[in-house]
Amino acid sequence: MSDRPLHGMRVLDGVSSPMAAIARHFTELGADVIRLEPEGGAQDRRQGLLVDGVSLDFVAANLGKRAAKADQLAALAVDADLLIAPLGKVDVAALRAANPALVVLSVSDFGDTEAYRDWVGSGAVYHALTGELSRSGIPGREPLPPPAYLALVCAGVQAAYCALLAYYNALKTGLGDHLDFSVLDGAQQALDPGYGIAGSATAGVPAYKLPRGRAEARHLYPIIACKDGFVRLCVLAPRQWRGMFEWMGSPGEFADPSFDLLQTRFSSTTLIPAIARFFADKTRLELEAAGQRFGVPTAAVLDLDEALVSEQIAARKAFVPVEIAPGTSAPFPDGVLEIDGVRMGIAGPAPQVPTAPLAWAPRAEQPRPAPAGDGPLSGLRVLDFGVIVVGAEGGRLLADQGADVIKVENAAFPDGSRQNRTKDLISPTFATGHRNKRSLGLNVRDPEGKALLLRLIGNTDVLLSNFKGGTLESLGLDYASLKAINPRIIVTDSSAFGPTGPWSKRLGYGPLVRASAGLTMQWRYPGEADSFSDAITVYPDHVAGRIGAIGVLALLIRRLRTGMGGAVSISQAEVMLSHMAARIAGTALERAGHVVTEQAEHSAIYPCAGDDDWCVVTLRHDADREAALKVSGGLPLGAWLATQEPRAAMVALQQAGVPAGAMLRVSELPEFDYYPKRRYFREVSNPHMRFPFTVEAAPILSQRLPDPPEAPAPLMGEHTARIMRDELGLAEAEIARLIEAGVLEQYKMPEETPA
Repeated sequence: MSDRPLHGMRVLDGVSSPMAAIARHFTELGADVIRLEPEGGAQDRRQGLLVDGVSLDFVAANLGKRAAKADQLAALAVDADLLIAPLGKVDVAALRAANPALVVLSVSDFGDTEAYRDWVGSGAVYHALTGELSRSGIPGREPLPPPAYLALVCAGVQAAYCALLAYYNALKTGLGDHLDFSVLDGAQQALDPGYGIAGSATAGVPAYKLPRGRAEARHLYPIIACKDGFVRLCVLAPRQWRGMFEWMGSPGEFADPSFDLLQTRFSSTTLIPAIARFFADKTRLELEAAGQRFGVPTAAVLDLDEALVSEQIAARKAFVPVEIAPGTSAPFPDGVLEIDGVRMGIAGPAPQVPTAPLAWAPRAEQPRPAPAGDGPLSGLRVLDFGVIVVGAEGGRLLADQGADVIKVENAAFPDGSRQNRTKDLISPTFATGHRNKRSLGLNVRDPEGKALLLRLIGNTDVLLSNFKGGTLESLGLDYASLKAINPRIIVTDSSAFGPTGPWSKRLGYGPLVRASAGLTMQWRYPGEADSFSDAITVYPDHVAGRIGAIGVLALLIRRLRTGMGGAVSISQAEVMLSHMAARIAGTALERAGHVVTEQAEHSAIYPCAGDDDWCVVTLRHDADREAALKVSGGLPLGAWLATQEPRAAMVALQQAGVPAGAMLRVSELPEFDYYPKRRYFREVSNPHMRFPFTVEAAPILSQRLPDPPEAPAPLMGEHTARIMRDELGLAEAEIARLIEAGVLEQYKMPEETPA
């Protein structure tokens, strides 16, 4: 693993599945990860999906690790860089006294939080308490539980990002950290944060403005029946609508120029039926091909089996066989990051039960100290070409930690997340997703604009993008070209389907990726084929943005050793499929004739007293069932909950040790007592908005990571002149000439209309 960027990093892993997956991200990037287990092996070896006594969930979370007995903790921690441990199970002060550079990530369901330390979570409970459940389903009906695993896998990625950030900061300062990680916080941040940036189809209207019941969102990314199933469309930009209009034969009914506007199309009662009639006699394959020809983002809605045998997944070799027992193999995802064109995949098998003492692998050359500065990433310059959600998140995560992030944009190809139905110059969702950035208006397709950009590249640390495959190459901004100018630069690209393969140049948005990867088919009411309910959820954008940030941090760490930059590529479809790893392996083994069993917890949503009020309860075993029966006074749980206020019922069940969560709406999150105790939210303002708004604060509770600054999100081109003057030394007259020529763009405030 010496060719992987985190080679030499040492990680002790003391947590169980599913949070054991936190450290798997580090094994794939080259770290030496030693898992600590009690005598006879950890309990999670016997939980979840089981085949011949082997837990597929355990395998998926622990590939590439080694295992040692828990009594080696103190000896190994002296030379470790990172310890991941359950909250309260290790003496953090003593371990850090022996190793001041050690980063400790304490993991628990609800964090070290007054009144919530002993609460118990589950995937379904986290969905309830993050506002995700309240947004899932069809208007007028009961909420539809999203797949429970989504909250858990996204939380694990957030933890990995925070831990690697703290490690980078330790390389900078020589001092470690103690991170208080709550799985609920991680699920809130990395799945679909209600106070984060939203998809462009929302036109800037934040999730806390949603109605009390489930919002009607199916028109945002419509799913249309066709000859052999369903396809999904993402017709967002005016040019995409014009392609759709031409594809349909330019029907006069929709020729009015107002159909260029999202709100006109969304309010039309005849447009979707007309498209449905047009699609009815065509196959999914025909419609996908035509969508590509006309520039209309189109994807077949596939089930998981179809997704796994698609030509793209086959060409990318996204899954590889792993032997889970002698003579028995199953497919597992081969990593989700490519570094310098090489897949950072499975680093080895899951470990056997430990029997003998272990020692750390020899150290690689130690990284030189990171640049000094106030924030972990201060001193770094980032050119951010990212758009919409995944693009916004990648840059915002770096900007929040002190990097100087310059959003490069152009009015001819505006960022879809700037669409705005509010009366302000900037919407709350854009203001949230692009805080702490500056904006440079630049036409990189103009030769003079390209020359200016290349001058900036010479002193840039990171370039971020999330275009479809081939776009950077067409602009001459691929890694090979930029490396020749600046060998230290790190270039990232996040695309729907990855940089190679037959689908690599497809336009892809999160809803299309969900359709192509088999998730949309899973997000339906049981037995109702056309009850698709994932339209309002933004996934995998936020979690993919964090995986991109992990890749950037890993290359920054490698650069401290080697002085060289690198390239990071992310396939959002593969991120999504990796989150279903155990299920995919189990299905393959069942087909091969193996018996697959599951030790599954049971979660259900119960109506409570009130208006559309619900409570999620998870029963893991008989002890939970007995405890719930005592709380209900012997009544069936559903009958008792029907008479209860959901938050009071949640508290009563949690005090009895039963995982439970009241369904919270996004608007209710800031006043739910847990979040203020965690200092999770803060109120900020933007000079271009009339009212203050709520945003997330720090990514994790930490002893050493500072809170993010509060610089407001920029107007398009707001900082153009200053950047050209301060960074490139251009004179005012030259800047004015370039603005006049359209090479540069500088925002001008609209003149007030005379009274």
